[in-house]
Amino acid sequence: MARLPYAKPDTPERERVAARIVTERGALLHLYSMLLHSAPVAEGWLGYLTAIRQKSTLPGDLREMVIMRVAHLNGASYEADQHAPIALREGMTQAQLDALQDWREADGFSPIQRAVLAYTDMMTKQVQVTDEVFDAVSALFPDAQMVELTATIAAYNMVSRFLEALRIHSHDRPAKT
Repeated sequence: MARLPYAKPDTPERERVAARIVTERGALLHLYSMLLHSAPVAEGWLGYLTAIRQKSTLPGDLREMVIMRVAHLNGASYEADQHAPIALREGMTQAQLDALQDWREADGFSPIQRAVLAYTDMMTKQVQVTDEVFDAVSALFPDAQMVELTATIAAYNMVSRFLEALRIHSHDRPAKT
């Protein structure tokens, strides 16, 4: 159960932001219901995550693999629940999703995926990235995609930390409107 009640879109500002969220995401998910406690934060969050997920040139399978790995490393079950179906639609296999926990020992990951996963792990676990790991991944992507990859890893670390601090989970009951 979430540590705070989910916010209702019960003010003009919240209603406006909630309508935009529904338009862009299809529903008012638990994450956004919590964010609505601060409509400006919810709106900024939506804009940032829309840029990461829908306007980036990073291939969708790599983006979702990063999101799923961050969710796993941070124990963010809600994030994983939301993104597993997207990861499959974007081209990850069920075998890859199943092996993500122990990707270093698993088969089924390409050299590019392994470099991205090593970068994801280091950014998430240690924050500082060694030259060796950075050089390996940056050799595979143009500068713009390196920025997008780095921003994706950073963004979904932000998401998982928010979710877990407030204990937002898929089985929670949403706010009643």
